[in-house]
Order: sequence, then structure tokens, then C-alpha cells
Amino acid sequence: MNQATGAIFCLAYILGLISTAVPWGRYAILALGIAVAIALPKLLRKFARNSVKVTKKRRSRQKENALEEPLDAREELSLLEMLPRAKWVWAVAGLLAFLASVYFAVRSPQPAIDDISKLIPAGGNTQEVAVTVRGRVVGTPRLTRSGRSQFWLETDLVSEINGSEGGAVVNRPVSGKLYVTVPLLQATGLYSDNTIAVVGSLYKPQPPSNPGAFDFQEYLAREGAFAGLKGRQIDWRRENAIADVNRVNSQTAAFFEPSGMQPSKIQAMRQRIVRSQLSQLNVPEGPLIGAIALGKQAVDLPYNIRDYFVQAGLAHAIAASGTQVSMVLALVLALTRRFSKQLQFCFGVGALFFLVALTGFEASVCRAALMGFGTLFALVLNRAIKPLGLLLIAATILLIFNPLWIWDLGFQLSFLATLGLIVTTPPLMAKLDWMPPAIASIFVVPIAASVWVLPLLLYVFSVVSPYSILVNIIAAPLLWILSIGGMVSALAGLIFPPAGTVLAQLLDYPAKGLIAIAQYFSQLPGNSVAVGQVSVFQLIALYSLICWVWLGGRKKKEEASSATDSVTDVKDRSRKEEKRRKPEAVRGKNQEKGKGKKGKSRVIALPVFSAAWILPLALVAGISIIVLPAWHVQASLFQVTLLATSGEPVLVIQDRGKVALINSGDENTVRFTVLPFLQQQGINSVNFAIASHGHLGLSGGWGKLLERLPIKTFYDNRVPKQIHRPSNQEFMTAVQSRQCVYIPLETNSTVDLGSTRLQFVDAEIPVVELLVGNRTWLLVGEMTPEAQKKLAATGTLKPAQVLWWSGKTLTAELLSAVGPQVAIASADEIDPETAAQLRQSKTQIFWTGRDGALQWTPAGGFKTTLESEENQTSFL
Repeated sequence: MNQATGAIFCLAYILGLISTAVPWGRYAILALGIAVAIALPKLLRKFARNSVKVTKKRRSRQKENALEEPLDAREELSLLEMLPRAKWVWAVAGLLAFLASVYFAVRSPQPAIDDISKLIPAGGNTQEVAVTVRGRVVGTPRLTRSGRSQFWLETDLVSEINGSEGGAVVNRPVSGKLYVTVPLLQATGLYSDNTIAVVGSLYKPQPPSNPGAFDFQEYLAREGAFAGLKGRQIDWRRENAIADVNRVNSQTAAFFEPSGMQPSKIQAMRQRIVRSQLSQLNVPEGPLIGAIALGKQAVDLPYNIRDYFVQAGLAHAIAASGTQVSMVLALVLALTRRFSKQLQFCFGVGALFFLVALTGFEASVCRAALMGFGTLFALVLNRAIKPLGLLLIAATILLIFNPLWIWDLGFQLSFLATLGLIVTTPPLMAKLDWMPPAIASIFVVPIAASVWVLPLLLYVFSVVSPYSILVNIIAAPLLWILSIGGMVSALAGLIFPPAGTVLAQLLDYPAKGLIAIAQYFSQLPGNSVAVGQVSVFQLIALYSLICWVWLGGRKKKEEASSATDSVTDVKDRSRKEEKRRKPEAVRGKNQEKGKGKKGKSRVIALPVFSAAWILPLALVAGISIIVLPAWHVQASLFQVTLLATSGEPVLVIQDRGKVALINSGDENTVRFTVLPFLQQQGINSVNFAIASHGHLGLSGGWGKLLERLPIKTFYDNRVPKQIHRPSNQEFMTAVQSRQCVYIPLETNSTVDLGSTRLQFVDAEIPVVELLVGNRTWLLVGEMTPEAQKKLAATGTLKPAQVLWWSGKTLTAELLSAVGPQVAIASADEIDPETAAQLRQSKTQIFWTGRDGALQWTPAGGFKTTLESEENQTSFL
């Protein structure tokens, strides 16, 4: 099997895994393989014949170059000429792709019969099963944004306190993986492989309730977990937990360990390194150095620092990557350069395994380690290294080991960035050959990596950071200093901790500088631009453009090189002939030489023109692929979205390019609900922001939103409780600094929002009326039944097609005055008596706890985010 056949098989396996994105993908990829096996060999043979004819014809025109030698003696084979023409190769490739999709399905985690998630009743979406779960800790505990500690638990036994079976069940054998969160102090001193018991409440993860929100259920499923546990306490009586597990597994002598939680050897080494780096440094400089050296799995970096790096386009800096692997491998080869190649190979492989274990077996590190192993193997065999083939082999090996990594974002970004460095760096470095290589690489590396990962980032996050390449160029010197210094201090800290501490202290100012750069660029206006939801077809089109530029430029370069060599041969032969000819013939030969120059100029001008033409055209096409669909959607869309929130209700009105936002919620609501939705919709500014509830001081949501998006006009309810007003000063300062127009509103105030009109019927409660086209929406705040009756008696309430309330009790008088056709509750549950009254009047009921976010359009009516058997789409 030659290299081309092996590459085809590797690509077929990867393509088979990618085909699992659609249910019928495996059969489509098999049919494609059969079709290619039938048609492609004939096309390749026809292309080869035509290529030979063209080559002979071109050489026949060059009399001086017409020598008796094979056609491929002077020319490299093109990509199509290297493809195998045997039908069995393509048939086997199609079958291999089909088997890869089957292998993916087999390896995809599914809950077993005794999985712990089966204890949760069907449809239970609340934490209602109180249990004590015993099992083994998997991985290092991590800190969550809410200040709790999180870890994975492989379960063995469970004791139910209440729940699905109506009574206590003691030490039931179970299996499965749990996503566990506990109070921070409870997990102090907890390590991987410890056996513990956790008391808490089981819950089932739910699909995202809002468009663009994080899919927690899918995330757990990829990790092989189908339930979560909100723990209250960890049972540290380890001997009892171990004894229970031993009885189940009939391994009474399997655990012979001292009491108390003990880390493994690798964990102890990791802790030794991190402690030596953090002992004399403050937060966040110390954790940043540890994260750059060993990856974010080794140390908990504060979330605000992570956000700065992510928003500025420096997320790769705080994750373990190939940089650490290349540095370690270069250091080992430098120290062992006087040894034999076999010893160098052994030392290098040992260092790679050690580094992968320290960083926690992340996909990017495993990829770099496999490529490093291939480099060492080639060194022993005295073989030339082909980076592109090495990358393909590494990807195939890792995906055989874990096919689920094909949909892991870290895996995808790592390989795309490496591919960009391999294929894009050399031509860019050639363009900057007038600069010192070290300086040129500072500009080239960020550009080469960013070009290949940008389409995927747009597809996943719907956001692009305009400053990312500039930030990476500015931060490159500091990153190199921190990477090299962090690795050296880590090695010193492992051998002699005081030495690691001293070396880490030298990195304090570079770490502060890098944090300052990330913070500055993350807070610049326009630091992130939302492009809207990118489809799969747009993603494929973008990568097709990139490959066209890459392969087209490579082809033109090869043609130019071949033409230049040919012209050089003609020129040399002409000079030899001139010496033997007569003066009369010399004149004629000079004319032929002039023609040769003209031909040379014509041949060389073609690739220069093509290269200058392909790149701008690809840039224009790429921008058009993203911008034009988003612009068309924004210019024609009229949509009202009621987001599913746990606090105050939030409404977004998109009116043909203008955006109105009613309420924001708290900071978490803005961070995890409002901003993801706006980004998915391609919204980069809010035209109208309305605070219907006058308690800005209770929630920092508006301030958080102002940090990320500009607000042109802010309408504030000026009838709040006075106890909350002093805390608004910080928000008011932010409004003024962002040049936002601030307008206070009171009862009977009216706001024109384009084709939508808003009126405060009562600012104190509040009661807000929205006229959307020819339909009236009424937002009613929480109030007592007496207040409802009084409000209905005043006659200020007009009939409304849509009633929007908090889910609490509504009186018959208020419902009669409004007479809604659709009632929407921003709540997990609604009052049963109110629901009964609404059903009796044949009012369609929605509530966000069951249906998720609601979206309404004039043509489509109401559509829910979550599927519900009780509700059908309303075409109001």
C-alpha cells in the first residue's frame, strides 16, 4: 500500500465519522464510495492521458529541450495524478467510511439498564430524588462560576432517601457517570481515584430552553453522563465507602490503602509544580503561569481572566497545546544530542508520555505528542518528515482510540490550527523573507492558524473578534517568554521547589503585561462582532475557498517553477550554441533569444497575476458568504422572542434591523441567556432598551450588557422602590460613558419602537401594553388579588390578544377584562386555578418552564423551543 492509498483510507475513516452528523450519513457515505469506485478510475485514466498529451505538445514546441527522457523526469506529479486508479481502493475506502460510522455509534455512550439516571422518574426535571451515592472520583475537581466544586463520579452504590420507589433503598448496585457539584470546602483535599460517598439530589439535565444557549444535556452525554448530582456533603468515612464497594465487587482485599485522601503520583507531581510556581506570586499571575505551562486542567484560573483571554482571541494561551510539547522535545533532543539516536528516541518518548500525563490527556497535547513521536521515529530511521502526512496519521490514531473526539471542539481547533501552520506558514514566510525569521514568525503564525480556525469559530460561536490577529502579534513575545519560562520553572519546581519559585517570580511582570493586553482588548468597543447563525453549507463554502486558495496557489507555484526551469535550460543551451555559430547566425539566434525572454516573461507573469487575483477574490467571496445572508435576514425579519429566564421576564423584538430589549435580568441571565441569543441572531447593538421593573439596583444585568453591546436609547421606569435607587449610580455612570440616551418613563408614558408601540399603563406594578402590528400584548407584574380586582375595576385595562404574566394567581375579574387568546407565563410552574380558568375560556397556555423560549412571527405564530405534547403551534 503506497502513501496515497494510505492517505485515502485515513481520510475515508475521518469522513465516515463526520457523516454521523446526519442520521442517514452512513448510508450516504457508502453509496458515495461505490459511485466513486465506479466512476473515478475512468476519469483519472482519462486525465492522465490528456496530461501526457499536453506535456508532449508543450515540449515539442521547445526544440532545444526535446531530449529522450521520461516525461516525469523533470515534472512533479499533480494531486490528481497521484490518486490510485484501482477500483478496489475506492470501494474499500467507502466500506471503511461506513464501518467508521458504525464504530462511532457503538462507542457512543448510552445509559445501561442499571444506570443511576434511571432512578429519576420519567419527565422529572427537578432535583427531587435525594440520595447518597458512592463511587470513584474521575478527574481533578474544578471550580465553577457559582463558586462550587465540580467533579465526575463513577458510581457503584446508591441509597435512596426518597424518590422514585416511595421508600428507602439501601446500597443498590448502579453504574454510570455523574456530574457532581458540591460546596467548595467539601471538596478540599479531594483527588482523582478517591472513593467517596456524596449526599445530594439527583436531577436530569434538560435541553437548552433558549436559542443559542449552552446545551448542558449534550455536553453530559458526550462525557457519558446522563444525570447530575447537586451534592450537599461528602462522606469522608472512606473505609466504609470502600467496604461497601468491595462487597459489591467481591474484592475485599483489593483496597489496601491508608485512611485519608491521597493523590496519585502524577497528581502529586502536578501539585508540587503548581505550588512552587504559586508560592510567591499573587492571583491571577501565578495561576496564569501554571495554566500556560501545564494547561487549564492543572490549575483553576479565575473566570474573569478566562473571559478576558477568550474575548481577546487568546484562549489558546491558557490551554495545553503543541507549544509545550515542541519545547520539551527540543530540550530533550538538545540535552541528548551526544547520545545515540536510539537513546534520544527513548528519552524523547518518555518525556512525551510524562508531559501528556501532567497535562491531563487533552486532545491537543495528545495530537502534538503523536506528531512528536513520529518525528522521533523518523529520526531513528533517517527518514524525511512529511508534516501533513504525520498530522493525518495522528488524527486517525486518536480517532480510532476515541471516535467521539471528532465532535470535540478542542480536537477540531487543534488540528485545524496545526494544518494552517503546516500549509500556510511556508508561503507566508517566503513573502516575508526580507525580515529575520524570528520576527517574521510573530506575524505569520497567528495569521496562518487564524485563517483555518475562523470558519469553525464562526459556526460554533457566531462571533468574530476583529482584534484577534493583532492581539496575538502583540502578545507573541510575552507568550514565548511565559511558555519557555513556565516550562523551565515547572521542571525546576519538580526537582527542587525553591528553584522553581525563584524562576516563577521572574515571570511576574510578563504575566501582568499579558493580562493587561487581554483585558484592554477585551473591553474595546467592537471587540466581538456577531455574524448570526452560520449554516453547515456556509461552513463548507468557507473551507472550500480556503482550500482553493491553498491548492491553487500551490499549483501555480509548481507551474512557475517548472516553467522557470525550462526557460533556464533553453537559455543555457542557447548560449552554448552561440559560441559555435557564425556571426550571421548569431543575429538570428539573438532574435530567438528575445522570443525566449518574451516567453519567459509571459510564463512568469501568469502565476503572479493569478496569485494576486485568487486571494482578493476569495476574501470578497468569504465575506459575502457570511455578510449577505445575515444582512438579508436582519433586513426582512420581524420577530418577537420571549426568553426563558428564572427571574424577571425578558423580551426581544427584532423589527427589520432595529432591536428592542425589554428587561435584562441579572448578570447570569445576561451572560448565559441574553448575550448568546443576541449573538446567534447577529445583533451587535440594541436600539431600544426598556426597564419595565424599576429595580436596576437589584440586578447588574444592564451593566453587563453595556460592557458587550452598545445601547442607543435606554428607557427607565422611574417609579421604583426608593431603597434600590442609590445602587443605580454605577449603572448611570456606565450609561453616560457609553453615550447612551437616557429617558425616564412614568405611568401613561408611550415609547415608539418602530412598528411597535409601548405604553406604561401602570409603572408601579408594572403593567405594560405592547402594540405589535394590530395585536396587543399585555405585560402584568406581580400583585395581590385585591390589587388585580381594583385595577380591573378602573377600566384602564384594554382587551389584549396576548397576556404575559409571572405565573402566579390571576383573578377572574382581570382575565375577564383582558380576554386573552394566548396566555404566557415566565415561570417554571403556573397557578393551577388560573390555568383551569384559562382552559375553560379556551385560552392557549404557554409557560417557559415547560416550553422554553417562545418566538412569534406574523406568518408562523408562536413556536416553542422545547417540544411539548400538550401544545401545538399557534397561528395567532
